[in-house]
Amino acid sequence: MRTFRVDNPHTKPFPFWEWLIADVQREYPEVVFLAEAFTRPKVMKYLAKAGFSQSYTYFTWRNSAAELREYLTELTQSECAEYLRGNLFANTPDILHEYLQTGGRAAFEIRLILAATLSSLYGICSGYELLEAAPLQPGSEEYLDSDKYQVKVRDWDAPGNIKPLITAINRIRKENEALQHYRNLRFQSCDDDQVLAYTKRHGSNVILCAVNVDPFAAHTANIQAPLDYLAVADGEAYEAENLLTGQTETWSSLWHAVTLDPQTNSSALWRLSRT
Repeated sequence: MRTFRVDNPHTKPFPFWEWLIADVQREYPEVVFLAEAFTRPKVMKYLAKAGFSQSYTYFTWRNSAAELREYLTELTQSECAEYLRGNLFANTPDILHEYLQTGGRAAFEIRLILAATLSSLYGICSGYELLEAAPLQPGSEEYLDSDKYQVKVRDWDAPGNIKPLITAINRIRKENEALQHYRNLRFQSCDDDQVLAYTKRHGSNVILCAVNVDPFAAHTANIQAPLDYLAVADGEAYEAENLLTGQTETWSSLWHAVTLDPQTNSSALWRLSRT
């Protein structure tokens, strides 16, 4: 065992965690402690300072482009990033957000891609692959037939699953080191408030992401490309490879127009390079 997810660590004495984590990591420095603490920001930050390697976040409740931009800027660009590593879970055994309950397949795809590309750390819980979205009752974030209370046998190949997308996203993360880093997130200008545009860069590996956060309607947006990362001028040609479709285009402008339809392609992930 090398990873421990600790349930509600904020209900235990903080000095206990300081002692335990330091004692374990002194002999086994590779051990990861994940704090499952949906509590006040000050307490979540204290747990990180006490030694927890990763932390659950409020990502589940940040669904608009503006909310995501503000929250991820705090997580990755403020002093908080010096000691807290936010693990973006698209769902948890305790939390089925209304966004997933009502947004259908598109909502699951959108939240998966956001979680997997905004942070170097992300997670999904069993059933996400099969788009499980039935709440215990209207207005509840609790799952109906929750596997917290019963043994569930699932058909992982059931029609409509999103396993191919999850596989593709994990492959893209493995092949692009920019997506493996935490503090290299930068948001790009965009003229549609339903589209979130951002880049991650590590060396010459430059990834530009555009995600339509509206699971119900298509949006066309002009997004600003990170020409400074490529060291090219506006009007100079560069290549954009869409990692989700495999299509490569030649761009030559600071701005790029993209239409993102949640029924077909809610998101685009481009790997940019000089020609």
